[in-house]
Formats: sequence, C-alpha cells, structure tokens
Amino acid sequence: MSVPPDLHQQYLQACQNLSQPENSFIARVLQEADKSDNMKWTKGITLKIAGNNHLVPVQRVTDEDLQVLAFVLRSSIFVTGLDLRYNVLTDVGAKHMATFLQENSTLWYLNLMFNDIGTSGAELIAKALHRNETLVYLRMTGNKIGNQGGMYFASMLQINSTLEKLDLGDCDLGTQCLIAIATALTQNKSVKAINLNRPLLYSQEEETTVHVASMLKNNSSLVELHLCKHEIKSFGVERLCEALYENCSLRYLDLSCNRITRDDVKFLGELLKRNQTLEILDLNSNRIEDDGAVYLSEALALYNRTLQVLSVVSNNISGKGLVALSQAMKTNMELSYIYIWGNKFDDATCMAFSELIQTGRLKPACTDVEPYEVDGYVYLAELSHGLKKHYYWTPSCGEVTNKAANASLAVGAVLEYL
Repeated sequence: MSVPPDLHQQYLQACQNLSQPENSFIARVLQEADKSDNMKWTKGITLKIAGNNHLVPVQRVTDEDLQVLAFVLRSSIFVTGLDLRYNVLTDVGAKHMATFLQENSTLWYLNLMFNDIGTSGAELIAKALHRNETLVYLRMTGNKIGNQGGMYFASMLQINSTLEKLDLGDCDLGTQCLIAIATALTQNKSVKAINLNRPLLYSQEEETTVHVASMLKNNSSLVELHLCKHEIKSFGVERLCEALYENCSLRYLDLSCNRITRDDVKFLGELLKRNQTLEILDLNSNRIEDDGAVYLSEALALYNRTLQVLSVVSNNISGKGLVALSQAMKTNMELSYIYIWGNKFDDATCMAFSELIQTGRLKPACTDVEPYEVDGYVYLAELSHGLKKHYYWTPSCGEVTNKAANASLAVGAVLEYL
C-alpha cells in the first residue's frame, strides 16, 4: 500500500520555494486531508476548497494560490477530485489549471463553478483536455466564457474520449457554440451528461433546439440533458419529441423554465405513450396548466411504465390537473416521485395528495408537499425536496447528497455529480 504524502508540509514548502504567502484555508484543507484514514487514501479523496463555506473562515483561492496548489498536487496519486467553486480564479488561474491537467494523471473530478474565468481561460482548459485522459467530470458553471469559450469546448468534444459529464450552465453560451456542441455530440460517444442551461439567445426561431434534436436522433450514449431557459416553445418541443422516438439512451430530460404551454404538452404526452427509456422529466416553471397536466396523466395512467420522476412545479395547474396526476399515480406504480408546489391547491388537491401519502403510495421523501390539518380541513405545506435543490449550493449541516432534496441522485448512478 502506498503511503500518502504529507500534503500540508509540501504546501508550506512550496509556498516558501515560490515566494508566495500561505493561504490559511488551503492549508487547513490539506491538514484535514493528511488525517484521512488509509481507506480514503486508497480510494482517493476530493479536496473541498469551496469559497462559499460558511462554517469555517474562508480565504478565497486566488490565481497565485492555485499555482502553489497545482505544484503540490501535480504528482499526487491520492487526490482524485478538486472542488474550487466560488473562488476568485481568473484566466491566469485557468492557465495554471490547464498545465496541471496536462501533468496530472489521477484527477477525475474538477469543479470551477462561479469563478471569474473568461474566454481565454476556457480556451486553455479546453485545449488541455485534448490530451487529458483521466478527467471524467468538469463543472464550469457560472464562468462567463461566452460564445467563443463554448466553441473551444465544442472542439474539445470532437477529440476527448474520456469526459463523461460536462456542465456549461450559466456560461453565457451563444447560438453558434450551442450548434457546434450539438454537432460534436453527434459523434462523441463518451459524454453521458451535459448541462447547457441559460444560454444567451437572441432569436425566436429555436434553431439551437432543432440541432439538439438532430443530435438526439444519432447519439446513443447521452443519458442526461439539461436545456433550462432555452426559450423552447411549441416548435422546439415537437422537434425534441420527434427525436426522442428514435433515441434509446436519454433517461433525464430537463426542460424547466421554458415557454411550454398546455398545447405543447400534447407532444410530450404522445412521447410518453411510446418512449421506454425516459425516467426523469423536469417541466418546472413552464405553463402547462390543467389541460397539460391531464395530457400527462392520461399517458402515465394508461401507457407509460418507465417514468419515475415528474416535476410540474409552478405551472399554473389547479385542482383538475393536479387531481388527474394523483389518480394516475394510483394505476402507475413506476412513477415514484412527483413535485407540485407553486400551483393552485384546492380542497380536492389537498385531499388527493394527502391520501397518496397516508396510504404509502407516495413516500414523504419523494414529493415537495406535506399534508397538515386545521379545523378539520387538510392543507399542503412545502418541503425542501426536489430534483436538484443543491445544484447551486450545499447545506451547512446534514448530508450534502441528501436524496430527498436531490432526487436525481436516487434514480440514476450516472447522475451522481451533475
């Protein structure tokens, strides 16, 4: 068994050799890593140096700090994950990280969420991944790399064959790079999950959705796809559904925060009648209303037996639609998770979901409402449960991977980190 190195001492020595001041937060994290038991060392550990940690004093990581850390870790075989979210890294720091990715052969998880990395930094990291053969999951969320930065990642996807999970959400991606990424994924066989949330689109013609749909017809490896805030409307929904008739791999489809209305859900309803692979459907913050909920409930009650999770949070649904969904759950035993908060609850809705929970058909951890009674009337209270409540943040106490708050973790192992 290899003996783990004393990372803390190596870090202090590197600070001295490179004439850089010590970052107390990094030093503390490395000290804790040194104390990890041998079992953790043999499995590999993730260094969590997140700049938004409220439980301990945090000195956010700068470009200079990263230079020293990368120097220490470049030959480490025990550190397999690096969480640097919410720090102050810029394109200079991205250069140090790119060099590190070319030299290190054990890192498989890298989280650079919400730093200050721009287009130049994106280019350096993407080009480093042309040759890197170990990184499995990269999270660039919230770095404003723009359309050109996204193009560098599209080029990378044509070459890299080991990356399985890529998060480019909130990165200000543009139309050109979304089309390029979709084109690259047509041939890429390694990427299993991709997040393209909240691009900057200036056209109403949904051409990016058309290209994503075309990709889905040919891609047989993608399992998880996030298209939140893509301005998807009727035309886009129809194209996606047409593509998914031919796709046999996608299990998680995120269409939250789009412009999907009740009439558009007809396409999704018809898809659910025939699709045998989709397990998670997120329609959070659209406007499917009662008619849309009824379309979904008909498909789920009579035809579909593969969907496990449905989110219709904040969709302007009232009693008729919500009761229809609750009735569908009585005949469909596969649908185990349903999220309905933010809609219009009437007495019938409260009674219907209270009955599902009390009879055990719907487990309390598998929905975002909890019944309570006042003066003989049943009401529903909100619970902090959902598909990915901890996408942008993690709680200060309790389990970081709480599966009631992050149901996607409970449904598919490939979704574990994205």
